[in-house]
Amino acid sequence: MKTIPGFFKNSVAKYADNVLIHEKKNRKYVGATYKEIDEQVEHFAAGLYDLGLRKGDRVALLAEGRTEWLVSELAMLYLGIIDVPLSVKLIEPNEIAFRINHSESKAVIVSQSQLKKIRDIIHKLPKVETVIVFDDVDKKDNEILYSEIYQKGKSASSDLKAAVQKMMQSVEGNDVANITYTSGTTADPKGIMLTHRNYTANTEQGTSLFEIKQEYITLLILPWDHSFAHTVGLYTMIGKGASLAVVERGRTPMETLKNIPKNIKEIKPYFLLSVPALAKNFKKNIEAGIRQKGKTTENLFNFALSMAYKYNKLGFDKGTGGTLIYKPLLVLFDKILFSKIREGFGGNLLYFVGGGALLDIELQRFFYAIGIPMYQGYGLSEAAPVISSNSPDAHKMGSSGRIVANLEIKILDDDGNEMKTGEKGEIVVKGENVMKGYWKNEKATKETLKEGWLHTGDIGYLDKDGFLYVLGRFKSLLIGNDGEKYSPEGIEEALTDQSKYIEQVMLHNNQNPYTVGLIVPNPAALKERIKSEGVDIKSEDAVDLALNVIKEEVAKYLSGGEFQDMFPARWLPASIGIPDESFNEQNGLMNATMKVIRGNISKRYDELLDYLYTAEGKTITNDKNRASMKKWLSGR
Repeated sequence: MKTIPGFFKNSVAKYADNVLIHEKKNRKYVGATYKEIDEQVEHFAAGLYDLGLRKGDRVALLAEGRTEWLVSELAMLYLGIIDVPLSVKLIEPNEIAFRINHSESKAVIVSQSQLKKIRDIIHKLPKVETVIVFDDVDKKDNEILYSEIYQKGKSASSDLKAAVQKMMQSVEGNDVANITYTSGTTADPKGIMLTHRNYTANTEQGTSLFEIKQEYITLLILPWDHSFAHTVGLYTMIGKGASLAVVERGRTPMETLKNIPKNIKEIKPYFLLSVPALAKNFKKNIEAGIRQKGKTTENLFNFALSMAYKYNKLGFDKGTGGTLIYKPLLVLFDKILFSKIREGFGGNLLYFVGGGALLDIELQRFFYAIGIPMYQGYGLSEAAPVISSNSPDAHKMGSSGRIVANLEIKILDDDGNEMKTGEKGEIVVKGENVMKGYWKNEKATKETLKEGWLHTGDIGYLDKDGFLYVLGRFKSLLIGNDGEKYSPEGIEEALTDQSKYIEQVMLHNNQNPYTVGLIVPNPAALKERIKSEGVDIKSEDAVDLALNVIKEEVAKYLSGGEFQDMFPARWLPASIGIPDESFNEQNGLMNATMKVIRGNISKRYDELLDYLYTAEGKTITNDKNRASMKKWLSGR
């Protein structure tokens, strides 16, 4: 099936009475079948048509994962409307307004918990005619309830329903289904156009690596706008007649997060989608639970882990090299220790699939040892998103797995020459899952799509067994701990351009909880400032003053600062390190075109970067920064 409506209708025909989605109602999970969801989609689609929305119109969707989220998207796609899913993590008003305005959305569908974000910026959304609210609220101008639209669609005339069916038949595989936005480091994130066929192709590709049975169920714990959750958590499950469950919503995001362990036990999922931040949290909770049982249990658990690591090796080679002798003891440890941990995940959990950023190999070893492998995958939203993955049938810990079916891949050097097996270069791919392009951004499209090949911006290599290894950013892309990728140049340039006290900046984030920055100061400007405040240039107070001036310059981009709306706060440096020398061509930290060489800087200052993620390092006046600033101020 080329289109999502056709794809979904096919599953409804095959699996009509299977439960598609489970959601909490009155504190108890209640299931809705494929047939029931299809009826809801038909009604809501008719209601949207009655509202005046037509094929090609854009509608933004800002809500937590829930039944209405799925019904809304499918109803839009039935009509050929383009869904613009927005992350509930978006907080800054300008970020939300940009995406809605740039996509020229005519309507916004929103949950009650996200409604204030839209109400606060509605005056900045000239093209938005209607705000559709999932929940029953006191409506304001231009607002209408989801239930009202649904009822209108349910009672629609036969002529209107026939018009909806005709529109659905007009949808083609190459029509845009979603515009999903990159995080962006300036007020100009890119809108990725994903077609109906991009999604249906990627679901087919994903199931070439994983067998999904119709009795499977997953708890979808990632945000539904997340491309990984969208394709694998929703459409791949739908294509196989399987079930998904919604995390129980709390009164706050933190309360919702706390519901996940309880919901896992209730749903008893067969697999879970995860990103590094969640994986680390699961591991942390498991280890805390073991510690609570006393020192003896903790020591036994650690011994069992170390033995499992030796036996499992990298997964594909487990039990080799004389390690088979450990198996009988590991069977015992599994019975008395590891199986008890698995019960905490419901008892049915076969594996995790890790997407987003790269998973630490130690995390993979840990979960493999306890009998719930975490299979690392790799993808980009521009590829809808799955490119490769480890799987039960083929896995090497440390790799990103084998390439999905019906996808071409090449590894290229800086000049576009194809590399041999084992040689590093930029990962480029070509297939039906590759995006149509960036919305209203031909320049970026031409830079990223070349003769149908998607240039990922990531560096990696293929080994002799066909496993892909993703090593990091090819040029300057950084990765947050939730898998979001972003380019730091805009922030770096603003900091140096807007501040006379800052000479150079290099931001760093390699799947870490926050971004840090190495900032080379302008000693002449700082000395002038110190002198103007009557502080002795040779004193300790001068060092503290200089460091705090740097901190204040960065703070101008945070909430309440002079430039607060220029960049999303999460990409600004939460911790600052002062290098002891500038980045220049002579020391190999800058190239001939005056661009910083990130790899060389990261290698030179690896200890300082690690230090910036400690509690002591987060303080601007830490000992390392004080020592470096003294050198800058003294001219040594």
